[in-house]
Amino acid sequence: MSSIRPLIPLLLAAGILLGGNGLQSTLIALRGAQEGFSASDIGLMGTFYFAGFLLGCLAISRIMKAVGHIRAFSALAAIASVGTLLLVLVLDPVMWCAVRFAGGFCFAGLFTIVESWLNSGVTNKDRARVLAIYRMVDTGSVTSAQFLIPVFGAGGFTIFAIMSIMITLSLVPVSLGDRSNPTPPEEVKLDLARVWRISPLGCFGCIAVGVTNSAFRTLSPVYAEQIGMSVADVVTFVSVGIFGGAIIQYPLGYLSDRWDRRRVLLLTTCCAMLAALALVFIAGSNPLLNFIIIFIFGCFAMPLYSLAAAHSNDRADTGEFVLINAALMLFYSFGAIGGPFAASTVMQYFGPSALFVFSATVYAILITVILYRMQARSGVPVGKRGRFIALLRTSTVFARLARRNGDSDGSGSA
Repeated sequence: MSSIRPLIPLLLAAGILLGGNGLQSTLIALRGAQEGFSASDIGLMGTFYFAGFLLGCLAISRIMKAVGHIRAFSALAAIASVGTLLLVLVLDPVMWCAVRFAGGFCFAGLFTIVESWLNSGVTNKDRARVLAIYRMVDTGSVTSAQFLIPVFGAGGFTIFAIMSIMITLSLVPVSLGDRSNPTPPEEVKLDLARVWRISPLGCFGCIAVGVTNSAFRTLSPVYAEQIGMSVADVVTFVSVGIFGGAIIQYPLGYLSDRWDRRRVLLLTTCCAMLAALALVFIAGSNPLLNFIIIFIFGCFAMPLYSLAAAHSNDRADTGEFVLINAALMLFYSFGAIGGPFAASTVMQYFGPSALFVFSATVYAILITVILYRMQARSGVPVGKRGRFIALLRTSTVFARLARRNGDSDGSGSA
């Protein structure tokens, strides 16, 4: 435990940031709907966020090299905090899109800094424990922060001030923690074409999951609000879906380590599609039914990224774990940029339940691709598969923190 103690300030900062970012995503959808923004406006804000996130992932290494971890973190946190206050000072969709783009850039950088800092401070013997703590911090902070909305309300200035305070407070443990400023990580030399050749299914799967998961995170509060849920029910709806994905990920991963991973990916995608259709045709406007089915949906929709990534890593050469997963994170981001706007456009014309019709359609396409790839290439033998690792989609650097023993730290070429 003594070796992990110096990392506690960073984990605390990560928890504050993860909670604030998750809170902002839900609040923007709710407050935007209250202000009369259309579903397509809110979806476009999600698209701008993920576009900024992608750019932030690509640019942050150079920023850290130029000014160091602490200065980069301070600058990005300050911009994110100011942007949060601008959301309530200027109630305009165009301004909100601009702020969300800047927020995506900032949060990508902030998560990259925290995770590269954690990676530099953790030893291999403590890596699994730190990862477990970090995942618990992620799930706990994101789900618990959501419930600040019903406490303080989605209207008015207070909840935006609280979000700004949360982001600003993340500076305290980073600035006062007993850690020296580590060397910035080397940039990963991405070769997306090579990663696609290694595993077309893994890459396509990450794109598809980016489309659906980003649409869910951006627009599920709009869906819940439009079917008549209260603010507390909306928050519960979003949180239950996120929590479902967190608790079922490891059982699915355990199963995929023993079966053909593509079969588990196929089964999981089918279940996610059926759950999405159940939300359309069974749940209706009943809050309890929606909570139960969105929990099931989250159980199968959220782990798809890690399953697709695990399949890609089974196809990769030794030492390519970091490089493969950094590329897959970008493929996910490509899908996430298009997902919210496409889904919101469908919702605009066909109503709130079209969100899950859209998701089911994407899953149906992914199922077709999985079946095709299962015919095109034989599976990876059990003895040649790596161990399943649940991956967060917070930054490309997370793969360094989660790397397997014997894998490179990402300084080479993919």
